[in-house]
Amino acid sequence: MKSETVILLRDLSQDGILRLTLNDVGRRNALSEAMLTELGAAFAEAGNDSAVRVIVLAANGPAFCAGHDLKEMTAGRAAPDGGRVYFTKIMAQCSGVMQGIVNCPKPVIAEVTGIATAAGCQLVASCDLAVAAETAKFSTPGVHIGLFCSTPMVALSRNAANKHAMEMLLTGDITSAARAAEIGVVNYAVSEEALTGAVTEMAQKIASKSSMTLATGKRAFYSQREMPLAEAYDYASQIMVDNMLAHDAKEGIGAFFEKRSPKWQDR
Repeated sequence: MKSETVILLRDLSQDGILRLTLNDVGRRNALSEAMLTELGAAFAEAGNDSAVRVIVLAANGPAFCAGHDLKEMTAGRAAPDGGRVYFTKIMAQCSGVMQGIVNCPKPVIAEVTGIATAAGCQLVASCDLAVAAETAKFSTPGVHIGLFCSTPMVALSRNAANKHAMEMLLTGDITSAARAAEIGVVNYAVSEEALTGAVTEMAQKIASKSSMTLATGKRAFYSQREMPLAEAYDYASQIMVDNMLAHDAKEGIGAFFEKRSPKWQDR
């Protein structure tokens, strides 16, 4: 599964860590139509590949992701409808990619360097985990150009508390990596030199678990948080019952009592 494209690099390690690297440096890794197509396909393929255990999303160049490609968006205005059909298509495509990350059964870790703005910030917030270089910066600056970051708001508001998310959305100000960690946009910030090592260590730790268990937990996490409390407990209880009956739960509990390492079969 090792391949390269112009704007998205893919590298699968022997321990099952798939590294996706945004590589459209000249356009600051903007979420162009081509980039969205590449990302959507990569996450769909990884979700169905048993060799992939964890996905790391990184980027080359000074920007992690500059959000939507505004040149493409502006060109879309030339249509007779002023761009309505084109804008609708792009927003649906982008929303599909973000939901594809959430719905992907493999854990996704963002490795953030440079700046992540607008839909780029949304991309980070859509990942299950995120580690940033201390020099990284985040913003939802749409208000500066008369365009509220409504779709980035969906992911951002599901990570940061309301007041913190609204501050970013209403002011459009730059948020430092340290502040992003404080408010929940990323897990933590480390030096740029230590970033890849920290992310790799986290990915390897996760990759050593049962992929069945991880997929079960990720799906349950995102499903239950949209439910009322009682419904969430009923749902989670059934998930626990099904999980307990799975091979890897029986193996893991047995290994715990026998003081040995479990042998996962991912089922």
